[in-house]
Amino acid sequence: MRSPARLLGPLAVSAALLAAVASPAQAAPITLTSGHVDVLDVDYSSGALTLDLLDSTTTTSVDRDPADVTLAVPVAAKHTNVPTTPAWSFLGTGGTAWILPQSQTSGLLWAGWNATDVPAGVFRNNTLTFSLTSVTGPAGFSVYTASGSTPTVLFDSGDGLPDTLPVTAGVHTHANWGFDAAGTYTVTFEVSGVLAATGQTVSTGPKTYTFQVAAS
Repeated sequence: MRSPARLLGPLAVSAALLAAVASPAQAAPITLTSGHVDVLDVDYSSGALTLDLLDSTTTTSVDRDPADVTLAVPVAAKHTNVPTTPAWSFLGTGGTAWILPQSQTSGLLWAGWNATDVPAGVFRNNTLTFSLTSVTGPAGFSVYTASGSTPTVLFDSGDGLPDTLPVTAGVHTHANWGFDAAGTYTVTFEVSGVLAATGQTVSTGPKTYTFQVAAS
């Protein structure tokens, strides 16, 4: 007579194989160092609003879970001549900041956001709300645009959070991403919108992104 252990062995192997098929492995962590990346990539499909990261640093764009990605801010992003006027105080008061620029620059990430996969007319006023809900790190974090010597601050961890920004569905935008000191930053965003048809608010839920700012 076969022992119970021998009878159960094939069943256990089959169960393990089924579990492996049903539970795909988590993507390997990756560090992005330069090129085009939509840090906030928003999609709307089948009633769900989602937020991930669109990696276009190579010829084939890849949607990634922000939890799997570290965004590198190298020493080449360091600026030591930040204006000390009040308009620029969101970048700290020491005259030094690390900046991923809104214009594409060799050797740096060209960071932005992308809502081109959100169809027009789905959300009230065709508008989404981007929210910066928390930042942990050695100093301040900000996102801004600049025209000449005049900045327009979109998000600033130094003036209290959450910060919110209305964004038109369908847009693709790049901005400056500023860090006031070297170190590791974890930055949490959430995107929401009010459905035009029902008045219901839908949200992506919070997503946390990691930036590693190099001292030297």
